[in-house]
Amino acid sequence: MSAECRHAPIRKLVMELFIVDAFANKIFEGNQAGVVLLSGNEAFPEEALMQKIAAELKHSETVFVKEIDSHVFQLRYFTPEGEIALCGHATVSAFTVLRNERAIGTDSFFADTSVGRLNIAVEPDLVWLEMAQGRIEKHLDAEECAGLYQAYNLSVCDQPDGIQPCVVSTGLADVLLPVNSKKALDHAVQNREEIIRISKELAVTGVHMFYYEPSLQATAYCRNFAPLYGIDEESATGTSNASLTYYLSLQGKIKPNANNMFIQGEAMGKPSVILSRMNDDGGIYIGGNAVISVKGQFYF
Repeated sequence: MSAECRHAPIRKLVMELFIVDAFANKIFEGNQAGVVLLSGNEAFPEEALMQKIAAELKHSETVFVKEIDSHVFQLRYFTPEGEIALCGHATVSAFTVLRNERAIGTDSFFADTSVGRLNIAVEPDLVWLEMAQGRIEKHLDAEECAGLYQAYNLSVCDQPDGIQPCVVSTGLADVLLPVNSKKALDHAVQNREEIIRISKELAVTGVHMFYYEPSLQATAYCRNFAPLYGIDEESATGTSNASLTYYLSLQGKIKPNANNMFIQGEAMGKPSVILSRMNDDGGIYIGGNAVISVKGQFYF
């Protein structure tokens, strides 16, 4: 053995790593998120290190979780490209890990995020996440709509009557882009560079395309695209479906206190089920199950 090997420094275990399939009941479905639990009173690592870990895991989002007290946890979210303010499926993943690994039990908790403190309800097979108050930030004009549909190899003929594309936020801003058929949804092909340009111009995370029809088994079928953040397509997005819940409620298409179901990820071979409900006071909750697929340790 060389002197170099004999005197190699002993690395310290500082974090536990998990890969979780969110908004799914079994592995290889839903949307994968990295979850990093900080140990004890460990402070958040430097941003550059968290960014490297997220890039190494290569999932659309990785969440770093710090316990403040028994019912309060601080969360920070990183994509492979940078930090974001909030991620629904990563939050569901984080509290699934906390429930399964730290025995936090079924109870109410708080998640401290960049968009504020959010209520979390942990049930035996579901995690419900309160989203930020919904708001419409912009209705898109005819020229903007035409450009968006064209960027997916569609046309304004694919826009349903009475549902206008717009920018909506419940913590993160997205373009909600309706289509009038499942065929249009399934066959949309993204012009990546154009959507990056539009996302920058409109100051949005990405585009949430959806097909709504009252006779559907689900509330809506969806696809989500966020190439500006290195996510060409995502199989489940809690924040975007919260925005869609808010928008459909304004349209009178869903009722308060009803459970809604959004199907996403079919085009990727990773079907996901995202639940939502909107209270009488306008509070929006996103819910779903999650499954831990990988557990590991990070040495630094």
